[in-house]
Amino acid sequence: MAVNAVRGATIARENSPQAIWDATAELVAAIVEKNAITVDEVVAAFFTMTPDLDAAFPAYAARQLGWSEVPLLGAVETAVPGMPERMIRVLVEVERPERRRLLPVYLHGTLALRPDLA
Repeated sequence: MAVNAVRGATIARENSPQAIWDATAELVAAIVEKNAITVDEVVAAFFTMTPDLDAAFPAYAARQLGWSEVPLLGAVETAVPGMPERMIRVLVEVERPERRRLLPVYLHGTLALRPDLA
């Protein structure tokens, strides 16, 4: 088995639990769909948020999507001048029989973080 990883990012519409959960659910669902990932393949997921998002944990949305047995971790990013506001990022580790490139997902203006993908 090989462990692969995929990144993604999105922007929450506001600092509220529902907005954080909605944005996270949209991001996780897009990563799963784009890469044909099943819940059994997910090894772990690491979520980060910008310091202006403190109303809820993004991992809650992943739990609601069925990731009940997946280890999830959340962290607050370091405040850097010029960083996007209300941003949620995730790194998802996936175990598959073979190593293959997974496709990152950047939603709602976050593609600017990865100009190499534009």
